Amino acid sequence: MLEKLGYIVNIGEQMLLSGAEVHRVEESINRMGYALGAKRVDVFIITSSMVVTFHLENGETYTQTRRILSASTDYEKLHRLNDLSRNICSGELTSEDIKNKLSEISALKCFPVWVEVLCYAVIAGAFTLFFGGGILEAAFSFAIGAVLRTVIYFCDKINSNKIFSKFVSSATITLLAFALVRLKLIPSADTVIIGNIMTLIPGIGLTNALRDLFTGDSIAGLLRFIEVFLIALAIAAGYFIVVILGGMPV
Repeated sequence: MLEKLGYIVNIGEQMLLSGAEVHRVEESINRMGYALGAKRVDVFIITSSMVVTFHLENGETYTQTRRILSASTDYEKLHRLNDLSRNICSGELTSEDIKNKLSEISALKCFPVWVEVLCYAVIAGAFTLFFGGGILEAAFSFAIGAVLRTVIYFCDKINSNKIFSKFVSSATITLLAFALVRLKLIPSADTVIIGNIMTLIPGIGLTNALRDLFTGDSIAGLLRFIEVFLIALAIAAGYFIVVILGGMPV
């Protein structure tokens, strides 16, 4: 029993790391705990920590905590974790089955970096066209988008936090766009900068923050909202630092 309950906490942790909102994780842990025979389940989760306590029928109490250091968005892994939680609730899996399936999900590989580089480039070029840029601006935006994902990759390698990574990324975009203007390769940097900055906007983070607030998880929602605000501030700061130091018009 205790082994299965430990796997439940691991599933909840992986769900948070994959970008699930707090309410979904709490509900999943509660359902799985009761399905495995817990008399009572107490779950407390914020964006950086989770505490889970299971009260068993024999009077024993079992508590585990997890420290959540970072989180990303991986809907494929989240989908598999949700499917695993449903199978646990239906009573179809043994302890060994849960262990094997959880190990299989944890071992899932993300997309290769070159695919993400290509996606960033295409998205940046498309947004440049959407916001009124020409084919030439879109082509340069495509190239800067590829550079942007490379910069984020190296920021992740040195274990920098999200805020610093967004600041460096925004500064890089602005610097390259204004360099193209100085070289007279494009008439204006506006659409190139906007097209690339759209890839940095924390839209999913804001959505999860609002969901947490609306479902009553006020602390988690406020923490996510503060994180989103700081990321947006870092993006703006990266732009203005280059503009001020380079003497470019705002």
